[in-house]
Amino acid sequence: MHRAVQSLARLTALVGGIVLVILIVLTTLSIIGRSVNKLLHGDFFSQSLTGLSQWLLDLGVGEINGSYELLEAGVAFAIFSFLPVTQLYGAHATVDVFTSFLPARANRFIAGFWEVVLAAVILLIVIQLYGGMERYIRNGQTTLFLQFPVWWAYAASFAAGVVACVTALYCAVMRLVEAISDRDLLPSEHGEH
Repeated sequence: MHRAVQSLARLTALVGGIVLVILIVLTTLSIIGRSVNKLLHGDFFSQSLTGLSQWLLDLGVGEINGSYELLEAGVAFAIFSFLPVTQLYGAHATVDVFTSFLPARANRFIAGFWEVVLAAVILLIVIQLYGGMERYIRNGQTTLFLQFPVWWAYAASFAAGVVACVTALYCAVMRLVEAISDRDLLPSEHGEH
């Protein structure tokens, strides 16, 4: 079971990473295009190199239309796709100032409790995400520039969110088993087991 959850979490994170790299390239090209467009509209190019300036502008040099829409949808997906691997490896931010002096078993029970709470929160968020996706499917809303259905972004995030739910539930059960058995079964921020 652990290998299946681990593989699913890693695959989801890999897809999220690829999407994030694509978004970085897209945003960079859009910013460069906007800057070059602004430069081509400047005094030097519009007066001295009118032909070259107009030719480049006619090619469509400028900001990539809809890049913000893709960025918004892609970042939401990336966040949900990194959540499972973060959950599995216990890599969420923690504050253990008050618990560091407690015995290991007490810390395991605390970790188990918070793992259950986090699983419930992730499940609630994904349920709400599904509700939002259903509303956008029904009303048919599309994005302003690219005119793709808004629910597509919700569906991608929901798919990654389902993997996050599976991982969170698995981790909650395993952390509780760790607390009861007083032994490490899952990796944690202190090292992989």
